[in-house]
Amino acid sequence: MATRNLSDYNSATVPDASNMIFGIVVAEWNPDITGALLQGCVTTLEKHGALPENIHVKTVPGSFELIYGAHQMTLNDGYDAVIILGSVIRGETPHFDYICQGVTAGIARLNATNNIPVVYGLLTTDTLEQAQDRAGGRLGNKGDECAVVAIKMAKF
Repeated sequence: MATRNLSDYNSATVPDASNMIFGIVVAEWNPDITGALLQGCVTTLEKHGALPENIHVKTVPGSFELIYGAHQMTLNDGYDAVIILGSVIRGETPHFDYICQGVTAGIARLNATNNIPVVYGLLTTDTLEQAQDRAGGRLGNKGDECAVVAIKMAKF
């Protein structure tokens, strides 16, 4: 459970992003959630100086494909950071566990083997309400948090 609002952060600690280029890979599955995550992410990147033309968004069908999409973006030397955004909501089968574990391991592998940070923005929730709470609802927007992390990691 989130213990703080995902959109709360100290703006003074975020570097200027005006000279940075970001790749964002968004899953099409659960589009109301992933669309809200994307909106929060882009708004926050721009708030910290990223130019709209330096924010490149690609979509993939589902959350598992986020790994491939992020990997393809890391092959392009022009990105300072890549952000993945997706939402997996627990169902009645173990599919949830396999997808969440696979995406987590895949993104961790990309971070360990590439020179471009890949920011993990996959919501893994038990209910639609929990996802909505984290996609602009009462717990803020994970997209905001991912944008701040991407800026900080690009500066790292």
